[in-house]
Amino acid sequence: MAGTKGKGPVIALVGNPNVGKSTVFNALTNLRQHTGNWPGKTVETARGAYTYHGRTYTLVDLPGAYSLHPGSAEEEVTRDYLLGGEADVTLVVADATCLERNLALALQILEIAWPAALCVNLLDEAEKKGVRVDLDVLASELGCPVVGAAARGGRGLDELRQVLEETVLHPGPRPERPFPACPGDCGGCAESRAAALMARAKAIAAKASDMDPEAAARRDRRLDRLLTSRRTGIPVMLLLLAGVLWLTMVGANVPSELLSAWLMGWQEPLRGLFQAAGAPWWLEGALVDGVYRTVAWVVSVMLPPMAIFFPLFTLLEDAGYLPRVAFNLDHFFRKAGAHGRQSLTMCMGLGCNACGVMGCRIIQSPRERLIAILTNAFIPCNGRLPTLTALIAMFFVTGSGLWSSFASAALLMGCIVLAVAMTLWASRFLASTALKGEPSSFSLELPPYRAPQVGQVLVRSILDRTLFVLGRAVAVAAPAGLLIWIAANVTVGGESVLLHLANFLQPLGGLMGLDGIILLAFFLGFPANEIVVPCMLMGYLSTGTLTDYGSLSQLHGLLTAHGWTAATAVCALVFTLFHFPCGTTCFTIYKETKSLKWTAAAVALPTAVGAGLCILIHLLLG
Repeated sequence: MAGTKGKGPVIALVGNPNVGKSTVFNALTNLRQHTGNWPGKTVETARGAYTYHGRTYTLVDLPGAYSLHPGSAEEEVTRDYLLGGEADVTLVVADATCLERNLALALQILEIAWPAALCVNLLDEAEKKGVRVDLDVLASELGCPVVGAAARGGRGLDELRQVLEETVLHPGPRPERPFPACPGDCGGCAESRAAALMARAKAIAAKASDMDPEAAARRDRRLDRLLTSRRTGIPVMLLLLAGVLWLTMVGANVPSELLSAWLMGWQEPLRGLFQAAGAPWWLEGALVDGVYRTVAWVVSVMLPPMAIFFPLFTLLEDAGYLPRVAFNLDHFFRKAGAHGRQSLTMCMGLGCNACGVMGCRIIQSPRERLIAILTNAFIPCNGRLPTLTALIAMFFVTGSGLWSSFASAALLMGCIVLAVAMTLWASRFLASTALKGEPSSFSLELPPYRAPQVGQVLVRSILDRTLFVLGRAVAVAAPAGLLIWIAANVTVGGESVLLHLANFLQPLGGLMGLDGIILLAFFLGFPANEIVVPCMLMGYLSTGTLTDYGSLSQLHGLLTAHGWTAATAVCALVFTLFHFPCGTTCFTIYKETKSLKWTAAAVALPTAVGAGLCILIHLLLG
């Protein structure tokens, strides 16, 4: 076996979606693979290692599967890995609250993979629902070791490590065929074999567990009547999203100002270091006013909203609400020729379009996955929210106080509803033209509601999401800041390159109800959407660096002095909603599609929609 070849025993971790495989993986390996309370979270294999009694074990977390007769790319990956024989032990993870369905997969695995062990996870949830599982009966019926666990709380992990060690060292004989063959044992009777397997799984579950199915599901059904019904599902979803947006908007203001003041306060000391070292003015300006100032701006604008939005979003995910969002929106996406799970990736795009694009891996159909990737940028990410919020506060909602903040959040919610509608339209357009095809079948499992683990949510959302996205944004913003500084400080014919570019874009900007400066600011914001407004001010004020604004009232006065009207604000709002994705997202799209053609399409589609809407609005209101 592999353990004798010097690389340590390999343990394959397999089970139905949403049974806590990744939680078991994290608990054993102390890694931070992202976990989520929705089916299809693991879309590729993850590897980790742990040491027990001086021996190193390699743990491989395989995609969730309902069957080894693959109906999706994920199930095919799992089946092929198990058939490849790389694993020394296969650990099947089952959900104690719905044992029958999980045992159907376990019986299939016992036929092709040995030695194997079964981990009955989520015992804590089972106990709350009045479900009791007899682990000894399970072990006797299956012929393999069985251990109970509640991995989120660390319960049963020591026993699990011990069982895995014993299974590696003393695998024991393979059990007899776990379910009866079909008549004549013919290989083609797939339906008969499946029926026999399900009957065997049902019999074992009935013998090994004691539960009242109605009582176990009573609480979840009461919540689902509110959260997934036709009358209340969509309104409650909109209210929850509006609440998340309001908390993000209100909560991020003060931290953003404090962080900006602290980071910008380092600018002059850095300048002094360059001057003390005798550095030329252009090097000082490029690195301090260009690179550092741009990075400081991006961090101060992005970090506070993401540090609020991502934990709130992750709490909803951990509680099991995101699959309910997919359930509520599935009908709309099906009518658009897209996949129901696109609603999940669309929600992820609210935090970061790059994360939303990566999340499209949960969609099995390559055609529908590509539709989801190409339309994700229609949803405004955290980088666009500050610009949208500023435009709403300056031109559409006046005053201050609690009610004004509620009105701003409501209008921002309206913008997002428009973005969702355009996402559905764009999906329908692609499904009817370049990406025609038969829609794939879609079965969605609604996981049980679970109390979120707030501590883990905070750590995971900040480390795995917020800082990860911020790091990628900074990596793109730093060289962009250098290029922006060069364009603003290099002159040709008495004018900066920046103004030459703005003059070149003026005809198109005027046609769209904007101007050349505004349009140029969006192009300069390609590395990070957060710098659009500072680039705009830099152009209007003819400064050589990104310019901050003291207050929204001062910014409103500056914009109106340069010709802004209510119609200009509407066009700017629309183009903020619908334009090309940022550099980080474009890079992610290319990595996911491996195609320059589809990356270009993802850039062109929302930009064409935004430009077209702006031209129409300008003709109507101009």
